[in-house]
Amino acid sequence: MARFPDGIPQSPGRQRWLSAVTVAFTLLVPTPPAGAASIAQGRRLALVNCARCHSIDKSSPSPLTIAPPFRTLHTRYPIEDLEEALGEGLITGHPTMPEFRFEPDQVADFLLFLKSLQ
Repeated sequence: MARFPDGIPQSPGRQRWLSAVTVAFTLLVPTPPAGAASIAQGRRLALVNCARCHSIDKSSPSPLTIAPPFRTLHTRYPIEDLEEALGEGLITGHPTMPEFRFEPDQVADFLLFLKSLQ
């Protein structure tokens, strides 16, 4: 007689029970919303590259007062307008901001994160 990995012999009743438990678990365990992993990755990029100057959350002030909080960027221009600049190299007029260049998947994650702050 075949056995499960736990050493207990397989039986039709146990197989049905395990199938039912698997289905119930799949249905009951919440899955993250679509894009949640991308938003989290975008937040990590912001934390590593931007948080020393910009506020990257929905309420705190920016550590550097002249750096706009990311939650307000959408009021200045459409967030999508940053796509090309982030991919080719974001350069600003003030000398203390470093140049950033993200890979295409990073750009998408970063923009999703910025949109999540609106």
